[in-house]
Amino acid sequence: MCNIKIFSLGGLDEMGKNCYIVDIDNDMYVFDCGLKYANENLYGIDYIIPDFDFLVKNQNRIKGVFLTHGHYENMGATKDLLKEIPNVKIYATRFTKFVLTNDGMDEKKIIEIKPHKKLNFGNVSIFPINVNHSTPDSVMYVINTKDGAIVYTGDFIIDSKMMDKYAMDLGKIAYIGKQGVLALMCESVFSERIGHTSPSHRLTTFFKDSIKHHENRMLFALLPTHIYTIQEIFDAVANTHRKVVIMGKNLQNIISFAKKEGYLNFQDSILGDLSNIEDKDSILLIQDSKENPYASIGKIINGYDKFIKLKATDTIVFAEPNYDSSEKTLVKIQNDLATNGCDIVTIPKDKTILHHASSEDLMIMIDLLKPKYYIPVKGEYRYMVNNANIASELNMPKENILLKQNGDVIEFNDGVLNSENFDHIKVNDILIDGNSTEDVGELVIKDREMLSENGILLISATISKKDKVILVGPEVTTRGFIYVKDSGEMIKEIKRISLNIIERNITDSYVEYNKIKNEIREELGKYLYHETECKPMIIAVVQEV
Repeated sequence: MCNIKIFSLGGLDEMGKNCYIVDIDNDMYVFDCGLKYANENLYGIDYIIPDFDFLVKNQNRIKGVFLTHGHYENMGATKDLLKEIPNVKIYATRFTKFVLTNDGMDEKKIIEIKPHKKLNFGNVSIFPINVNHSTPDSVMYVINTKDGAIVYTGDFIIDSKMMDKYAMDLGKIAYIGKQGVLALMCESVFSERIGHTSPSHRLTTFFKDSIKHHENRMLFALLPTHIYTIQEIFDAVANTHRKVVIMGKNLQNIISFAKKEGYLNFQDSILGDLSNIEDKDSILLIQDSKENPYASIGKIINGYDKFIKLKATDTIVFAEPNYDSSEKTLVKIQNDLATNGCDIVTIPKDKTILHHASSEDLMIMIDLLKPKYYIPVKGEYRYMVNNANIASELNMPKENILLKQNGDVIEFNDGVLNSENFDHIKVNDILIDGNSTEDVGELVIKDREMLSENGILLISATISKKDKVILVGPEVTTRGFIYVKDSGEMIKEIKRISLNIIERNITDSYVEYNKIKNEIREELGKYLYHETECKPMIIAVVQEV
């Protein structure tokens, strides 16, 4: 029989950064490789990815990375992983592959797979099955082992009206359940929602009503890979004689590919171009980036967009999900839009743009697969707890419901849980800023926080290399701390303290530079906190000439 270990590098007790590892007899299979959006407390950070150190150290054991669908929370860190492990094999369906290559990934690095086509890896096989989701070619994975199947659902809902590239094969899922499922890893994001997600995710009528009641120009803010939502917008615009203008090369590429491959269906005559931007009845599709939600609308509000100038008659439709981490940003954006006189349309509370399994969807999935062990994944911990409670309501033994945190290892020996295994893999967040692939780190974030709250104080002085006397300074420069012209007495005292520190650390033959810098930070820090109750970042620059 076999030894199986399951653990996560990200995705548990958080939204995004999904990355789950199934280790079967020392062969590792990685499922999803996502990023997480940075909140406003991570100053300047674009996005967060899992720490791949464990995968790098064990790269020879990795059989492949298997992506469920083309949303950044599930595949957005794949490019970063390839920089660490260039030879790792990436498996993805056709649309997911396009999203990766459209983001700049080498097409040769990606192996295109098709749903219901088995992938063989010796004694293990992996079987992708189509699921209903907001992006086409979404799949769940069945990992077949000697001790039974391990199933990872990815994101899904159950909706029989979603057909073709969005269809779900419940028959195949039920067949897998009859063959025997050892463990089911099932998403938790909407576990608190009662009932089915469908039909609250159907928004065509809502978009039609919004268009009908707003006769002037409309801007739809959306995520580029939510193709199902984009299709609903095109359906709502059909027969209105309005022109749809697709803004941004990335969104144009995705919509063009989706139209060509049959993921989107609309008449070409509905499309406008840049000449239609100022039309009274035009509809502009504005995409947001993976790093900065609402960035595009923010640019338009601040007047930085190259093509779009905001009008008081405009209507802004937020046709994209609102995440907890970006709620404050959205409120500020909406306030700014209201100040400009714009109408604002948001998805009503009884509707959802996200396609995640609600409680009844989860129950159906559990009932079809009838797993021996149940592992809630993906989502805040309270969502995972609620997911576990759903399994418990279906009479699954509580000892077989496994709630874990990132890095916690679940081990099965010959199909039986090893309850005495408390192994833990070291996990961490890697903070990505700009094009750098290096982790920014907590110290940098703390420095940025200090700068944002208390500003910076720079002490500079020049010392004669020959005579060991002060030639210039000490000079005081501040940014974001105090206004120099209004704080003359304080500046004089800062200079006096700094001068005393420098002079007492100069000898005839040597200057104690480290002592000067440390004492300036320490003594000035105490003085400034006593005077202002602020702790600015203090930097001392002392040089010899």
